[in-house]
Amino acid sequence: MITNLLGAVGLGAASGLNAWIPLLALGIAQRVGFVQLSAPFDELGSTPALVVLAIVFVVDLVGDKIPAIDHVLHAVGSLVAPASGAVVVMAQENLLTQVHPAVAAVLGLVLGGSIHAGRSAFRPVVTAGTGGVGNPVVSIVEDISSVVLTLLAIVVPVLAFLGVVGMVVCAVVAYRRWRRRRAERRAAGPPGVAAPADAWQRGGVEGSIR
Repeated sequence: MITNLLGAVGLGAASGLNAWIPLLALGIAQRVGFVQLSAPFDELGSTPALVVLAIVFVVDLVGDKIPAIDHVLHAVGSLVAPASGAVVVMAQENLLTQVHPAVAAVLGLVLGGSIHAGRSAFRPVVTAGTGGVGNPVVSIVEDISSVVLTLLAIVVPVLAFLGVVGMVVCAVVAYRRWRRRRAERRAAGPPGVAAPADAWQRGGVEGSIR
C-alpha cells in the first residue's frame, strides 16, 4: 500500500505540471501490459483514447509555449489538472483494493490542483520579468519534470515521492527569496529617489549646518 501511495503522489503531482502526460503514459503502459489499471480507467489503453490523448497532448505542448495562449490553457487546466490527478490515482488497481475510491479521488484532486495552481501563479511573474521570452523555457522544464515524475511513479514510486518533496521544497525556497527581494526593492524605492529615512537624515544635517 505504501508503494502504491507513493506512486500515486508522483502521478498526481505530474498531472499538475502537465495534465496529459500521466494519462497518456498510463494508457501506453496499460496497452503494452506494463501496468494493470482498474475499470473503467483501463480504457485509457484503448486505441481511441490513446489517439485523443496524443492529439490533445501535442496541442497543449505547443500552445503552452506561446505566452498569450498559455494563460488560456492554464485557465482551462484549473479544471483539467485536478481531474487528471484524480483519474491517474483512481486508475491504480492495487491502490483501490486498499483505499476507498473517494479518498483516492480527493488525493488526486488536491495534488493536481495545488501543483497546477502554483505553476499558474508563477507563469505571470515569468511573463512580466522576461517579456514572455522565459515562458517556453519554463514550460519545457515543467513538461520534462512531468515526464520524469510519471516514469518514476510507474517504475520506482519511492523516487517519485522524493522528487515531489524536493520540488515543493525548491518552490517554497524560491518563493520566499522572491518575496524578500521584492520587499527589499520596495524599501529602496524607485531609482534616484531617496528612501524616507535618508531624506530625513539629510534634512537634519542641512538644518544643523544652517
